[in-house]
Order: sequence, then structure tokens, then C-alpha cells
Amino acid sequence: MDVQAFFRKYSIIFETKPIAKLMECTGGAHGLKKVLSPFELTLLGIGAIIGTGIFVITGVVAANYSGPALVVSFIISGIVCAFAALSYAEFAAMVPVAGSAYTYGYASLGEIWAWIIGWDLILEYSVSIAAVAVGWSGYMVNLLTAVGIILPPGLVNPPGTSGGLVNLPAILIILAITALLIIGVKESARVNNVIVLVKIGVILLFLFLAFSHINPANWTPFMPYGWTGVVTGAAIVFFAYIGFDAVSTAAEEVRDPQRNVPIGILSSLVVATVLYIAVSAVLTGIVPYLAFKNTSAPVAFALGQIGISWGSALVSVGAICGITSVLIVLLYGQTRIFFAMSRDGLLPGVFRELHPVYRTPVKVTLLVGLVTALIASLLPLQTIAELVNIGTLAAFIIVSLGVIVLRRTRPDIERPFRCPFVPWVPLLCIISCGILIVMLPFVTHMRFVIWLAIGLVVYFAYSRHHSRLHEDTAGLGCWGTEEGEKGGG
Repeated sequence: MDVQAFFRKYSIIFETKPIAKLMECTGGAHGLKKVLSPFELTLLGIGAIIGTGIFVITGVVAANYSGPALVVSFIISGIVCAFAALSYAEFAAMVPVAGSAYTYGYASLGEIWAWIIGWDLILEYSVSIAAVAVGWSGYMVNLLTAVGIILPPGLVNPPGTSGGLVNLPAILIILAITALLIIGVKESARVNNVIVLVKIGVILLFLFLAFSHINPANWTPFMPYGWTGVVTGAAIVFFAYIGFDAVSTAAEEVRDPQRNVPIGILSSLVVATVLYIAVSAVLTGIVPYLAFKNTSAPVAFALGQIGISWGSALVSVGAICGITSVLIVLLYGQTRIFFAMSRDGLLPGVFRELHPVYRTPVKVTLLVGLVTALIASLLPLQTIAELVNIGTLAAFIIVSLGVIVLRRTRPDIERPFRCPFVPWVPLLCIISCGILIVMLPFVTHMRFVIWLAIGLVVYFAYSRHHSRLHEDTAGLGCWGTEEGEKGGG
């Protein structure tokens, strides 16, 4: 094969998918229902962002990376996320289609980049769900212990940790949320609304109860691990901010998405960042940072340490509710990414089939639930948290790069929301995310490279040959086969 023939054969992998074609699948009998209001979307974002970051990851990062400078780590991550959120908001308003960064990459950079980021998002969300479920389990065990119910260590810890065999509570909560999502996104949003309001109330109660117990001596030394620890901590707590990415996965199911999705992304990020900074400062002020080394429930633990045992139990209840909302949104986002990739032919068609009554992608929801339950039952929290962040950072880089590219190649496209100061804001996101990736542990880099290598094998062995990029899907309900028509309900 000569060089020209080679490039002709493989040029498809760099082709972009027109936005008009992406939008074809969002209407009609095979599109997802538009049922979410701006208020529900904002609470979805807050529900996903505020949860494990406050109730679980704060203790891990304070003890092992940032110390009292945890607040600085959250500020750094919040600034980086603000750059990314502006890029996401432009894309989400311009291409209100399920799939988030995967879809944006397809529209701006080409199929191979869309596949890479979609494969990356599969890792990001799967591991995020597992980490959140482990945190939920930690708070549930803490609450049950407080009322005198002691669960066997073998059933609440992963293998190799404190005599553990399997994390059973983590499995059960994932399966329960999976069932809820199969019933419908509107029903899931209603449950989320209630528990997000409970969660915010619990966080405000913690701040009120703990503020008077702050001992400034606990903030000394402020940076026990130096700036390297602070920046590494920022890379780890980045895990806490991926919720607004989940908001963008809901774009196809939002009423008036061009207006409401940017509102949901930016407002949820602002609320979350303020609460993260406040909780970080108070948490490390009332308990020495090293005391958090062996707890996956730092907020409840801290209240217990200062003698407010009833507050500790109440926080555990609120944390369980709050972390449940994170699971709802993350599981939801994962299924929509699978759904979008399947609809484009890059994953098997079974993943794009909708339930005939509930109009939800039931088979992929079951798959995601079972796989993430298995991960959560077997892996320790710190390993999970480190692995997910590199996927998040890579997604932000791709989305920011896509904004720059489309501004130059398609300046004519209507942009209901425009990221300010392009290309500088997206470039700042790319650079800062790159720095945070470098600061992650080496073993995390290796796991990520291995995952991407597996993804490229899958792409060239299956996805490239089944891509529906050149299919004329107009008039075929964007499915193109009788089987797809039946699966779509």
C-alpha cells in the first residue's frame, strides 16, 4: 500500500461529525426525553460536585498531601475548573447532545479524538462511581456503629484492608441507584433534589457547630508537604469537581438547553467551590491533619473528636444522602456517554437500545451498575481516587482545545454562550490541567497509558469498522436498522 492509499484509508479517523448530524438523533421517537428544568439541572450539578469531595476526599488529601493547605489545593482546583467550565458551557449550549466531552471532541477534533476522550470518560466515570460508593459505605458503617450495629470487617472493606473480603454496602447502593435510573431521569432528578437540599443543610450545620472549636495551632505547619504536596493535593481533589461534566451529559434531556445548560454548569461550580473552601478551612482547624489518615468519613470523625457525637451522627446521615446524590448523577452520566458512543457506532448497538416504557438505556445502565459495583467492592479508596483524576484532566484538555479549534474552523456556528477571552481561557485550562497531570503519582500515569492502549486496540479492531459517521441517518431515526428501530422503543 502506497502512502496516499494509506492516508485515504485512515483519514476517516480524523474526520469531525457535523453538529447538524449530531443533532439529528436528539428528536423524534429515538431521542431522549427533555424533562429537566434549570433548577433540577443546577441541583444535579451541585449533587455531583458536593459530596465525596467534602465528606471523603478532604481527609485523604489533608493527611497525605496538603495538610492544612488543603484549602489552597481546593482553590487551585477551583480556578482550573472555572477555566474548563467556561469551555464546557460554550460547547454544551452549541451542541446540546448526550455524551459531554466525547461529543464535543467528535464535533471539533475528529473521530479518533472523540474515541480517546470517550474511552477516557468511561474510565473516569466508572472509577468515580466506585470511589463514591466506597465513601458512602464508610459513612454508613460509621452511622451503624454509632447506633450499636457492628458489621463484620470482612463485609465492609476491600480485600487486603483491615481483614476485608468485600465491600458489601458499596455494592448494594450502586445496585439501588441503577434500579432508580432505569425507571427514569425525571424520577431520579426528584430524588436528587431532596437529598441535595439535605446535604447543603448538613454542611452548613457542620460549619456552624465546628467554627467555635477551631484551634489555629492545627494550621501549623500550614504546608507540611511543601508546594509539591499542595499541587499534588490539588490534582487529587480535582476528583471533587467533575460534577459539572456530568451536567453537560444531561444536555439532551434539558428543556431549552442552549440557555439552561450553561446556567447549570457555572452556578453549580460556584456554589460548590465556596463550600469546599469553607469546609476545608474549618476541618483542618478543628482536628490535626494527620488524624485523618485512617478515616474515610472525615467530617463525622472531626465532630466526634471535638465531642459533638450527636452532630457526628447527623452529619453521617446527611453525608449518606449527599453521596447518594453524587452516585445518581455519576451513574447517569456514565450511561449517557455509553449511549452516545453506541449511537455513533463506536460501541455495540445494544448499548443504544431504550426501554419501551421508561425510555432509558436499560441495558447499558445495568452493565455500568454491575461493573462499578465490582470495582467498588474490591479496590481501596486512595487507589480509586488517584486513577479517576487523570481522566478528568484529560477530558478538560480536549474540550478546551476543541473550543479553540472550532472558533477558527467554524466561526459561523451560532454560540448561545461564548467562553470569554478565547484562546486565552482555554489555553490556561490546557496548561494548568497539564501541570496537574504531571503532579499525579507515576503509577497513575502508567495505569492511564495502559487503559488508553487498550482503547486504541478496541477502536482499530471494532469501532473504526462500525462507525456511522458517513451513514445517511436522516429518515432512519438515526439508528439505520430495523433492529435499532425495535430497540429504540
